[in-house]
Amino acid sequence: MAPKKKATSRSGRAEKDLHATIIGSGLVVEQPVSETLEVNYMPYAMSVIVSRAIPEIDGFKPAHRKLLYTMYQMGLLSGNLVKSANIVGQTMKLNPHGDAAIYDTLVRLSRGNETLLHPYIESKGSFGKAYSRDMVPAAYRYTEAGLAKFSAEIFADISKDTVDFVDNYDATMKEPTLLPVTFPSVLVNANTGIAVGMASSICSFNLSEVCETTVNFIRDPDTDIIDTLPAPDFPGGGTVMYDADEMKKIYETGRGGFKVRGKYTYDKAYNCIDITQIPPTTNCESIIEKVIELVKLKKITEINDIRDETGRDGMKITIDLKRGIDPDKLMQKLFKLTPLEDTFSCNFNILIAGSPRVMGIREILEEWVAFRSQCVQRRVYFDLKKAKDKLHLLKGLSKILLDIDKAVKIVRETESESEVVPNLMIGFGIDEIQANFVAEIKLRHLNREYILKRTEEIEGLEQGIADMEDILAKKSRIKSIIISELREVSKKYGQPRKTDIVYKTDEPEEIYEEKIPDYPVTLFFTKEGYFKKITPQSLRMSGEQKLKEGDEIIETVEANNDTELMFFTDKCQVYKTRAATFADTKASVLGDFVASKLEMDEGETVIYMAVIKEYKGNMLFFYENGKVAKIDISAYETKTNRKKLINAYSDKSPLAAVVYATEEGEYMLRSSNGKILLFNSAAISVKTTKNTQGVAVMTQRKGHRLMSAEPYVDGTLLSPHRYRTKTLPSAGSTLKAEEKGEQMSLI
Repeated sequence: MAPKKKATSRSGRAEKDLHATIIGSGLVVEQPVSETLEVNYMPYAMSVIVSRAIPEIDGFKPAHRKLLYTMYQMGLLSGNLVKSANIVGQTMKLNPHGDAAIYDTLVRLSRGNETLLHPYIESKGSFGKAYSRDMVPAAYRYTEAGLAKFSAEIFADISKDTVDFVDNYDATMKEPTLLPVTFPSVLVNANTGIAVGMASSICSFNLSEVCETTVNFIRDPDTDIIDTLPAPDFPGGGTVMYDADEMKKIYETGRGGFKVRGKYTYDKAYNCIDITQIPPTTNCESIIEKVIELVKLKKITEINDIRDETGRDGMKITIDLKRGIDPDKLMQKLFKLTPLEDTFSCNFNILIAGSPRVMGIREILEEWVAFRSQCVQRRVYFDLKKAKDKLHLLKGLSKILLDIDKAVKIVRETESESEVVPNLMIGFGIDEIQANFVAEIKLRHLNREYILKRTEEIEGLEQGIADMEDILAKKSRIKSIIISELREVSKKYGQPRKTDIVYKTDEPEEIYEEKIPDYPVTLFFTKEGYFKKITPQSLRMSGEQKLKEGDEIIETVEANNDTELMFFTDKCQVYKTRAATFADTKASVLGDFVASKLEMDEGETVIYMAVIKEYKGNMLFFYENGKVAKIDISAYETKTNRKKLINAYSDKSPLAAVVYATEEGEYMLRSSNGKILLFNSAAISVKTTKNTQGVAVMTQRKGHRLMSAEPYVDGTLLSPHRYRTKTLPSAGSTLKAEEKGEQMSLI
């Protein structure tokens, strides 16, 4: 009798026993809260902290690292673009959290989204925009992506055992625990994350500034970081409202906040304001909604219309103004009432060896240098081992060179294949590895020419091995390698700052209400701090200039009545005003005492007057310690008229001279030890921080100082080439005897 068939359902599948039970179902088990937290909550919390939300010292969260490594394994560093859907699918082998989460990560790391200063992923198609809530990326089946050339710096020598690898979630693949980045990527590209009980918010900094700061830190751990890393830099631009105390706090502790403003231009022809840059913490839609709300509440009455005109040319919010409205006044109001000025809150929380740590920038650099040093050591050790293995084989081959015929004879006369290697070992006194290598050589390669070429490599390998062993033995050489890599990255991928810096002032901002009449004038400034403004007509009719006894005119400039003036004082402050502030006068009067006219602090003295016809050129500050600071004049530019700016220059050393230069030129520096140096201002780089200490130009021995600096006039020195140098800093050269008489008149 045939066995009975199992009952089947209408679908054709056998019906199963549905009377299963779950043990403990429906029971209420008493459990201490501490045990619940320990067993259920803490593992989840630690998983989120360690494996999801907090970036590590290489600058990446696990999701970022898994995605980028997958793309690297797919060969996308070569410049090829593939469908994003393909990348997402491949990444799921390392990241099992779903396609949506992976694609969101890909979008954020892409160039098209404009989230990062230096995107790791090249993109094609619609990837949305970081500055827009409504501009969302297209589905991954419509977009393409590949690794940017910049990503080569995060995979440098990853195949040379520079980092550890671990099993993926199902132990079918290996993935890196960190990426061997050649620069402090954790500071270059912004990173935020919310874990359990903690969060991370790291702002982005300019790549060139980060590299320069790291180089200085490696050379001197006590270096002034803020001198080369003045403020954060964002891909969307904007303006950082600089607060020295708050920025110092952020740099030291890793916590704090700073304000970022949007940027705008006024189109006079259409009587509208175009906002082209906004803070990284907001988006276009939020700004527009807030402005509309303020208009409805009648808190703002100066606006006719506001609209989003973002297009292929980039982000733009246009505000149509009513007639007679001052755009600068309106923007000051919008900065106060809308997200056009917002606070970026910093929390530099980074995983170090699996533990979250909130660190200042100096600590971050210290940890990164330690991490990168380990990567370089492991790379060198890997290359060293390979070189030693190759050398070992070639030394065995060199012994064959002594008697090739003997080697052929041994192979030919050996009856069993398994005995070939032992016989070669006995015949030439080599080990098994060398013998196997010799035995595998093709017959056509058993000639003297081939073997000589191979054995010639021995000397080069021995030198290379010695050099690598020296590197491993000396920390200084490892540091030198890191420095050279940082400089190369900066040279290849460095770019100018996108975010401007506006420094905080002690004085309230004032906007000029009335139209200033403009006409030509001649400006005079004296050594004792007196100022005269004389019209051409009055100057032609005037006689000799009246001066205080012992006083002399040190500056004479032809300008306009509306020209902006900056008076630098001995208190490291600069007072900004316009020529129109002073009354027209004659040569026969002393003029206005500037310190009194501008209500300067008690005992404050003006040391230099800069006449700004347009914000082009640089301020040059020559310090007695031989350093020179070159500051872009735009660092002193403000949208509104600020009466006083603090921290106008560094107070670390007394000033020897101040010069405003609209173009690069040669300057003659004189030291108290009698030496002269001719130096071209183009030889030093422009700094963005006003109170920077500058760079060393003329070295000073103990007890001596830089006395003066002035633009060099051809013919002043008989042998100017004697006082020029190719490298800085330089001590200069002693003034020749035949030139001393002429020079005395210049001091």
